[in-house]
Amino acid sequence: MRTLLALNWKMNKTPSEAAAWARQLKSELPGGAAELAIMAPAIDLPALAAELAGSPVAFGGQDVSAHASGAYTGETSAAMLADVGARYVVVGHSERRTYHGEVDAVVAAKARAALAQGVTPIVCVGEGLEIREQGRQVEFTLMQLRASLEDVHLERADQLVVAYEPVWAIGTGRTATAADAQELAAAIRGVLRELFPALADEIVVQYGGSVKPDNIREIVGQPDVNGALVGGASLEVASVVAMAQALL
Repeated sequence: MRTLLALNWKMNKTPSEAAAWARQLKSELPGGAAELAIMAPAIDLPALAAELAGSPVAFGGQDVSAHASGAYTGETSAAMLADVGARYVVVGHSERRTYHGEVDAVVAAKARAALAQGVTPIVCVGEGLEIREQGRQVEFTLMQLRASLEDVHLERADQLVVAYEPVWAIGTGRTATAADAQELAAAIRGVLRELFPALADEIVVQYGGSVKPDNIREIVGQPDVNGALVGGASLEVASVVAMAQALL
């Protein structure tokens, strides 16, 4: 099973800053590191494409339109992402769900749009603090997952990544324990076995939420956790290199 470290820059870095960051990463990244993918603002993607050409580091978008083209001002289509060389795109991130009102049906439509253009969606699911305190985290997350994968069809395991991101642990400094991450990752794997029985054991399931160099090894060392979706700790090259080294 491969390990995927997806770096979610969120709304940070101009194109020139992104290019400089990528150059520094290439010079410092240890050989044999986990697969890396930089999830960057759309405006940064051409700069990353130029800097990362020929390197093993992938890149992708932080969102994609559910529509193929048309009068949707401000949106980025999957064809646009594919054309610039994006391999991945994040869909259903908790910030999109919270700030932009994205419901599961929209997330599923975006995942299907990405797949239609050969871009792998990183489908994000996870519970808020209230749900966690009620002990309903598994029930809620699996319901969200099923709805976010409605009518999604796969031919290969590498066409989908699922990221479990407990909302209460994103950017708060609070981190789910390795046991918490494994509990949900195993439950997610169970649903994937129902939906994609021939592929489920090879689909990457990530954990996201205040991942740092000092905790990534324990979290990703769990049987059903195959990588991490990293936010704040992805902005500095030194932090990314430390995480990559921790996974060697």
